[in-house]
Amino acid sequence: GIKCGGVLSAPSGNFSSPNFPGPYPYETECTWLIVVAEGSFVLLSFSHFELEYHAACAYDYLQVYNGAARDQGNLLGTFCGRSPPPPFSSAWHVMAVVFRSDRHVAKRGFAAAYRKDACGGQLTGLSGEITSPRYPETYPNDAECRWSIGGASGSGPLTLVFADFQVEGGQGCGFDYVALFDGPTTAAPRLGRYCGNARPPRTVSSAPHLLVLFKSDFNIGGRGFKAPFYSAGECQEVFTAVKGNFSSPRYPNFYPNNLRCQWSIQLPAGYRVKVFFLDMELEGRSSLTGGCDYDHLSAFDGSAENGSLLGRWCGRESLAPVTSRGNQLLLVLHTDRNTAKRGFSIAYVGVVPMNVSCTRTDFHIQIPVQSLAQLERNRIYLGTPSCAAQLVGGSFKIHTRFDTCGTESQKRNNTSVIVSTLYIDFSAGDQEDIHQYEVQCEPKRKEASVTLIAGPDPSRLSQAENLVDAQQRDGGDMNTHEVKSQDTSDIVFISICILAGLLMVIAVVGLVLL
Repeated sequence: GIKCGGVLSAPSGNFSSPNFPGPYPYETECTWLIVVAEGSFVLLSFSHFELEYHAACAYDYLQVYNGAARDQGNLLGTFCGRSPPPPFSSAWHVMAVVFRSDRHVAKRGFAAAYRKDACGGQLTGLSGEITSPRYPETYPNDAECRWSIGGASGSGPLTLVFADFQVEGGQGCGFDYVALFDGPTTAAPRLGRYCGNARPPRTVSSAPHLLVLFKSDFNIGGRGFKAPFYSAGECQEVFTAVKGNFSSPRYPNFYPNNLRCQWSIQLPAGYRVKVFFLDMELEGRSSLTGGCDYDHLSAFDGSAENGSLLGRWCGRESLAPVTSRGNQLLLVLHTDRNTAKRGFSIAYVGVVPMNVSCTRTDFHIQIPVQSLAQLERNRIYLGTPSCAAQLVGGSFKIHTRFDTCGTESQKRNNTSVIVSTLYIDFSAGDQEDIHQYEVQCEPKRKEASVTLIAGPDPSRLSQAENLVDAQQRDGGDMNTHEVKSQDTSDIVFISICILAGLLMVIAVVGLVLL
């Protein structure tokens, strides 16, 4: 019978738990939906806070959501006890607050205030965007805005990128300006002070906090600025190891909404990147267009989003591995404002550049030393460690006959082939890390192929896929499977035989004439 909650649509206002400042009632649930003018956003703060305490806030609690939907991806935080929530700034013009009490232990509750068009605020998401007041229209005079970014659980250093910037200029930026501080307050070291039309440089904090201060004077304005930010922890990473794995933020729990995360894989020259999708569940396709219009994961060939699109996925799918054409691959996750899911788990492996050829009796394998510069030659072997590579010039080379090095004859598709396994041991300390490639030769045609059979996680990879050495392709299709190499020894032998026959004929004719 307790009346609480409701829609708050005034430009500013206050609300509190039922009976405040007296004890709130038992078994109560209240939801306040704060809705201000579209294009504005909400600043929420708490002047008093006292709920029943539990380490996981499982009894009485208050939740703040970035939007109307009570979606886990929109959840900004769950709070209880006596520590008040920090000030919150919404990402758009709607914010929801939920209060719930159980049947035992009541406290005084909370008192909160909100206002629209708040300039600045506390931003705790893994990624987001800040804009000057009224952007892209001219910002107001005599404005002072402070955005304190950071404090999200598990977040790392923050990166801020100005996508647009137009602020009144002046000597020393003494009129209107944007100042950046390496911490939550202006007492932290200043990272820069900017004005004019030139975009400030990309800024990276040294800790998971960054303060953005914007000030305008009494006249002359500008369009202002737009600046996305993201955490370099779960949401922005660069991988340079030849093998690794990563997942969406908070995986296997629901990822946050309103994300734009990037994972860049950058391997030495000659390598290619092969990505395996171990698990994926994102928001599904649009019922109107059938496309991935909401949350989606994209892969690009190279280090930037202007590279060739290798794929764009959403929903819950079992995906085939994706291989880059070069030594870099970029994955980008975009989530919208509602409907979060479990996310994804990904493993990748660098495909070692190699040249494999064969004759009717031998395997020839060649790998550039620069691709495996950190390895001793005995870490690269065919079949058994006794068949280790030799260091010849700038390459690791293996030249072996079919009756050695663990090779065996098999029938595949009614064709006789010779098969062996190439081992490349990247193990360090107690961490075993051995990549395995199947090398195969069809002696009659003298054609060789190489296949990755153990990379990121052999137990999760049910099927091996043929790989193509980038150096053996002339910009061809990345889906080409076999690397073919024709040995020239027979051609040389036949030529010698023909020449010897001709010489013999000439000799016989000469003897007859004599």
